[in-house]
Amino acid sequence: MNLLHHVAEGPATAPPVLLGPSLGTSTALWDDVAPGLPYRCVRWDLPGHGSAPAGLVAPGATVADLAAHVLRLADALDLERFHYAGVSLGGAVGLWLAVHHPERLHRLAVVCSSAHFGAPGPWRERAALVRREGTAPLAATAPARWFTPGFTAPRLVEDLRRADPAAYAACCDALAAYDLRPDLPAVTVPTLVVAGLQDPATPPAHARELADAIPGAVLTELPDASHLAPAEQPAAVLAALREHFGAA
Repeated sequence: MNLLHHVAEGPATAPPVLLGPSLGTSTALWDDVAPGLPYRCVRWDLPGHGSAPAGLVAPGATVADLAAHVLRLADALDLERFHYAGVSLGGAVGLWLAVHHPERLHRLAVVCSSAHFGAPGPWRERAALVRREGTAPLAATAPARWFTPGFTAPRLVEDLRRADPAAYAACCDALAAYDLRPDLPAVTVPTLVVAGLQDPATPPAHARELADAIPGAVLTELPDASHLAPAEQPAAVLAALREHFGAA
């Protein structure tokens, strides 16, 4: 059985936490956060990203398909229930699990993400661009979408440059078709929403929509963060996750 590439760290007896990436990045997104979490952390790569096989996803993919891969990974690791934190597309996967498989989650953290990433047209256009020209054009402009002015994370930009174009485009297909807004009031998993106040990709209004619609959700806004908050503000994200997930 082909599984998503993953990195497991921390005590095997500690509560498990799955950490999901943003589109275009890899497990490296959590490099400055995971070591500080007193849990069994399992970071995973999207298909075609980092070290994950590209063939795990096909054109017309959905967030449900990605979530199914995450559940297969959890099953292979004997994780019946787990905490979950995800950024952007990784956060969308967590929300899908909270709606459709709440019995698998203890607590959920949605970081710089949304219940809906805008009209499908731009995502389909991006998918077509990447299928035609690869990810290099996106890598050239990624820092402006991902980080506040002056911050750099070359490893993450290189992850995007090296991502498999077909798999990246299929993930764009998933974002084009994704809309969980009608399901948010039914979420019962205790949820933390983290927003970067300078995030142009998922603006703070998206986070507030999540926090307003999910019963009991807690909203944390980071004033000096853009879209990839775990890379740009790891201490603040770490503190928020430790408080939300509780004692190990």
